[in-house]
Amino acid sequence: MTAPDPSYIAETVRTALREDVADGDLTAQLIPEEQQAHARVITREDATLCGAPWFDEVFRQLDSRVRVQWHTTDGSRIKANEVLCTIDGPARAILTGERTALNFLQALSGTATITRKYVDAVAGTGCRILDTRKTLPGLRLAQKYAVRCGGGTNHRIGLFDAILVKENHIAAAGSIAAAVRAARNAPRRVMIEVEVENLTQLREALDCGVDRVLLDNFSNDDLREAARIAHSHPQRAELEASGNISLETLRAVAETGVDFISVGALTKHVKAVDLSMRFA
Repeated sequence: MTAPDPSYIAETVRTALREDVADGDLTAQLIPEEQQAHARVITREDATLCGAPWFDEVFRQLDSRVRVQWHTTDGSRIKANEVLCTIDGPARAILTGERTALNFLQALSGTATITRKYVDAVAGTGCRILDTRKTLPGLRLAQKYAVRCGGGTNHRIGLFDAILVKENHIAAAGSIAAAVRAARNAPRRVMIEVEVENLTQLREALDCGVDRVLLDNFSNDDLREAARIAHSHPQRAELEASGNISLETLRAVAETGVDFISVGALTKHVKAVDLSMRFA
């Protein structure tokens, strides 16, 4: 997995440390400046790891003498009580960075872990799991990376790299056809996707030759019919299902023949993985 650009990681870490440390860690200053420490990070539950570059960057910014030795890598499945890494260096810096470093590691591992569950649930169907733009502000690239670490696929990063024509765009433009015509005049060629709410709108979108159609809150029967229509249409488009899809209903949706299922919960409902740092 390729992590985001180092400058982005450095900036997100800088912001987090500014928020937590400000002009100094009053408690860490109780420890002698020359004191050295050895610590390790342990997972208390099975999970998928993500966030090592942010973890490393926290200590790089605090004190370059801190050394982190990883025993696993981002994207790896980890088991309860497994030692993920060891940290050696000045005790003050390790204590100061502990919470910020773990915050990144726990949150991003949480996204990677739930993504892996969704990906595993559709294994063998040919359907892929997509994320959405429902991300934590300022951490979109980090969470998109976490989705990849969990085996998922990124949808558009933002409003600038793909066109997704939704209900309000259609209403403002006057019709699906009018919105798509305008989309084809965009400054550069990007994917054009249209959200539809019924099979009639699906046919309209397919007739416009769009790249992908988002099927919003379709029943499974309608999803199967949508797949039949799309597969027989001369202008083939990918199909993406979305709306009220849970881990329990996911497999049945994937088996309808859609190409993608987009899940906002991957990045919106973040449950941190239970990790802890312990000094030796």
